[in-house]
Amino acid sequence: MPEIPDEARAILEGDALAHVVTVNDDGSPQVSCVWVGLEDDEIVFASLGPRRKLDNIRRDPRVTLSVEGTKMSGIGLKEYLVLHGHARIVEGGGPELLQRLAHVYLGPEVKFPPMDDPPPGVVVHIAVERLGGVGPWAA
Repeated sequence: MPEIPDEARAILEGDALAHVVTVNDDGSPQVSCVWVGLEDDEIVFASLGPRRKLDNIRRDPRVTLSVEGTKMSGIGLKEYLVLHGHARIVEGGGPELLQRLAHVYLGPEVKFPPMDDPPPGVVVHIAVERLGGVGPWAA
């Protein structure tokens, strides 16, 4: 498993939405936008209810993430980060992770999810196996 470089960590800890791609049962891609963060050397996102991406991960844990950067590369392209890996689903902890990520994506005073008693949800952990895209991490 490659170490995630600091430049890539900065993108993953910022407020850019990630596009997570999973594999449908017919082999076609399924894409969802998610808030992401880092826990140790894994990428994490949360879900509160049943979702196709979760069904897909349970059946086939291969995932790809794409996140747009904020800088221009030396050749004039906007940087973007692509990460390939395997995901695992951990039951519970969804609301807590969503609240932590809401401070990054929505602001420091936001309460999220906006309900008094959210379901426990899940946290998806992605172990990164390969990095690509346009940026110093793709060198």
